[in-house]
Amino acid sequence: MSEQSPSEDARAGYADALPEYAERVLDVAERIPPGRVMTYGDVAEWLAEGGPRQVGRVMALYGSAVPWWRVVRSDGVLLPGNELRALARYREEGTPLKQAGPSTEGHLPRLDMRRARWDGDAGTEGHI
Repeated sequence: MSEQSPSEDARAGYADALPEYAERVLDVAERIPPGRVMTYGDVAEWLAEGGPRQVGRVMALYGSAVPWWRVVRSDGVLLPGNELRALARYREEGTPLKQAGPSTEGHLPRLDMRRARWDGDAGTEGHI
């Protein structure tokens, strides 16, 4: 997340100025339930538009207005530069994590993607 991103309560103020694709990406991010995640590629696939890089760009520019920590890398590595903020959110929400081994730099856990991944269906607890 960029320091230049708008604050969480600013989204309403710039919604009219957002590109349509960005608005759609942010809508998906808002739908992800607490304790679950979607990858950048999952979001693009769910929208049937763009790709992981486009979703990542939207999240970097506008993501602070939504639960940004729920849109993640496919390898489960915490967002560089925001690891501790994201980790606090994951622990608060009960997001499944894999503990890091002692050889892992910084000893930060990764997301347990098998258990944390959400398929976009609000009525299920399934995986993509």
